[in-house]
Amino acid sequence: MQAGVSTACLYPDLTEEALYNLVVNGIFHVEIFINTDSELRKPFIRNLADIMKRYGTTCKSLHPFACPIEPMMLFSRYERRMTDMLEYYKKHFEAMNLLGAEIFVLHGNFRVCAVPVEYYCERFVRLVQLGKEFGITVAQENVERCQSGSLQFLREMIKILGEDANFVLDVKQAVRAGENPIQMLHTLGRHVCHVHMSDHRIHDPKADCLMLGAGEFTIRNFLEHLSQYHPDASVMLELYRENFRGISDLVSNYRMLARMISGIEKNIKNMQK
Repeated sequence: MQAGVSTACLYPDLTEEALYNLVVNGIFHVEIFINTDSELRKPFIRNLADIMKRYGTTCKSLHPFACPIEPMMLFSRYERRMTDMLEYYKKHFEAMNLLGAEIFVLHGNFRVCAVPVEYYCERFVRLVQLGKEFGITVAQENVERCQSGSLQFLREMIKILGEDANFVLDVKQAVRAGENPIQMLHTLGRHVCHVHMSDHRIHDPKADCLMLGAGEFTIRNFLEHLSQYHPDASVMLELYRENFRGISDLVSNYRMLARMISGIEKNIKNMQK
């Protein structure tokens, strides 16, 4: 496992500035949130790649800004929209190849315009197959306002898609949807390939996205189970701007997370001796 931080934490800072502020402060693994179409241009992406190379930082995943239009473009009955969106996401996959990123984070369809899971998977797998052409894993994130917020829905995706069902487990989104993040991890198992990490207080709806150590989530326990299901997963700190005071908070939380992961991996190695 590897600890990291999403550039989304520093929104609305410009993407390149957010990335620079993370890497210059010693964060060596990131998720990049693309905030607008112009940020997919190759000169811009190469600049991001150069920043990471200069500071020895790697990018695991890319999160597209087009989440709000995914319901209309990917899951409507208008086929041309789907065709156009697949072409558009090719630009994202090309950017990911330049960045060295492997996981594409998908929000998917809103609950308010829900479609049958079979139809959802039919559309989802077309994006999955396109991603494979670029060496990219398309991973469904559990998002409270989306169909993917339901653990039962994600279980149905596994039944239908098998090995093509991969997930980003977002802890705060699980809490908002009334799901237990650890139970979600156990249910989805090895299909969880990536994590958005945060802390929370269980009975306080206003405290569902906190810095690590500020809540009640059994983070170490979660990571221990994750290491059994997917030892190569990246665990990205993803907080909203109002949840921390400044870059020093992100750095200290990143280091805390990295220490937890290192300790767990050392224990596993000792047990295997």
